[in-house]
Amino acid sequence: MGGLIPPSVMMCRSALEESITESTSPAGRERVAWRGFAWNPVRGCIQMKLTAHVLSVAAKLVSGASVRWLDCDPENYQRIYFANHTSHLDALVLWASLPRHIRMLTRPVAARDYWQKTWLRRYIASQLNVVLIDRKDIKVHKSPVQIMINEIGDTHSLIVFPEGRRNTEEKMIEFKSGLFHLARKRPDLELVPVYMDNLNRVLPRGEFLPVPLLSCITIGSPIWLEKDEKKMDFLERARASVQRLKEA
Repeated sequence: MGGLIPPSVMMCRSALEESITESTSPAGRERVAWRGFAWNPVRGCIQMKLTAHVLSVAAKLVSGASVRWLDCDPENYQRIYFANHTSHLDALVLWASLPRHIRMLTRPVAARDYWQKTWLRRYIASQLNVVLIDRKDIKVHKSPVQIMINEIGDTHSLIVFPEGRRNTEEKMIEFKSGLFHLARKRPDLELVPVYMDNLNRVLPRGEFLPVPLLSCITIGSPIWLEKDEKKMDFLERARASVQRLKEA
């Protein structure tokens, strides 16, 4: 790789340099604020705030993620992005890799017990507008699928990981049934397969600090639940649509 600088790193540097330039005027400081930087009048400098924008920039910086859209346009259609799951960083990196106009209307789905464990995780989840799902205390009248349906309304999209747990093997494990029930209850939603490569090396299992590496995210052509399609047939077709992106 030599001296090559990933585009995500260049974007980070550009945002910071632009913020420093604009912070010299009161009007500029207001424009800087949404990027996650704040003017400190005492120190006379800009300081970073842990906002959604800063988190997205940091995720791109650490993962070095490049994004490919194959037979799928980065448009604001209401969608369910479903991906393979290899790392705790998956939701953050995939969310951060979406264009801003899509990202602001897209909500990752994640386990409540993990993302409510520490104050930092709780804060990150709040900034990403995460839909938190109980994996243990599941109520019949308030199923995870119904919670997701209620949360997205007619506006938001979702990021889900149908394997249900992290999997570092080459072959993806069988999908849980949630994606099928989402597709059945909301047949109007585009179901967009996503393959995330190398994220398990950025944050290996059991590690706390990420290791900056280059990763690749491939976003494929949408699928839909076909008429009279059986649950297992659909789940296998959905899993295959993600797996194929690995070789695309």
